[in-house]
Amino acid sequence: MTGMEKSDKMPMYQYIMKDIKRRIEAGEFKAHDPLPTQIELARQYNTSEITSRRALSDLVQEGYVYRIRGKGSFVNEAGAPQRKPMRTVYLAYKNEAVAAFNHPFFTEMFQGIRDVCEENGIRFFLWGLNEEYKLPDDPDAGIILLTTNHVFDIQRLTGWKEEKRRMVTVHFFYPHLGIPYVIVDNLTGGYLATQHLISLGHRDIGLILPGESMVDVNQEFSLRLQGYRLALSQHQIPFNQERITVFPGEDFAETGYRGFKSLMSTEHPPTAVFASSDLKAIGAMNAAREMGIRIPEDVSLMGYDDLAMSAFANPALSTVNQNTRKLGERAAEILLFELRDEENGQIREEIVPTVIVRDSTAPLATDADAQR
Repeated sequence: MTGMEKSDKMPMYQYIMKDIKRRIEAGEFKAHDPLPTQIELARQYNTSEITSRRALSDLVQEGYVYRIRGKGSFVNEAGAPQRKPMRTVYLAYKNEAVAAFNHPFFTEMFQGIRDVCEENGIRFFLWGLNEEYKLPDDPDAGIILLTTNHVFDIQRLTGWKEEKRRMVTVHFFYPHLGIPYVIVDNLTGGYLATQHLISLGHRDIGLILPGESMVDVNQEFSLRLQGYRLALSQHQIPFNQERITVFPGEDFAETGYRGFKSLMSTEHPPTAVFASSDLKAIGAMNAAREMGIRIPEDVSLMGYDDLAMSAFANPALSTVNQNTRKLGERAAEILLFELRDEENGQIREEIVPTVIVRDSTAPLATDADAQR
């Protein structure tokens, strides 16, 4: 503990902030000097890392300190407040059916945001954008922007950037605007799903996608398609466009049902199918039962999303978990700690998914297996 007196009523994080400001003003810490880490501060002030992290966060928000990701916290050149500290974070969304927020992609992301906000004494709320795209009146609030379809007005993003809104986008991204973003790495996810099937000996792999056509697939599914193609390419497996089915509609289970029937009705059907989402995989399972096709004995089936119901499907569905809790955590951390990180250019991060292996995928059956 330093020599500065602490009143009984002063919260510890405020005491740490006040003491660091005093040390900056006294010249003990000079411009661009590194500050102790949150672990070191917790030890110095005999407190928790949550408390020391809150102190550093507020010093960043007040302009005394800037952070460089992977390097630490440093004394700002000005050494004086630039903006008010952030007290509230909103996840702003538009044209999103609220019922969709029960999907684990969103519930896990919300939990990740909330965990980081609570740890740092920040309030967290959802904010539905109206037709005028009105953001909260607080110009110092943090905005995590969720855009999930192509009708979002990009000009609004340009305006908010010019207003210097504290903002990060999740799920979709707009690299040309220079707005920080965190996304799930759908290309790697598509690659890992396909690679899992290839590792089991499958070389003839179908893919079911939602959309009007191959050129009208949205950003996340287009990236999963790229991952599928990359995995095939790395194993010298020719890409066959006839193995791709694309069906429109909001009902993903119906898309999977129709896609699976289309793939398996060909003269030489694939030995494995990547359904590109769990709901499409469930629809594919229903189609397989109608067609007398056994999963995984006759065809392996891969999903994507790791819905809770997927573990209880019959057979239990192999899938991809998108790790969206981490996505939420990183979005909140960027807002609270890293928006001043200009040395490394635009802040962008891609969360790597994880393959979950269950019973719906199996090694490719040999001719000997088929004769047993």
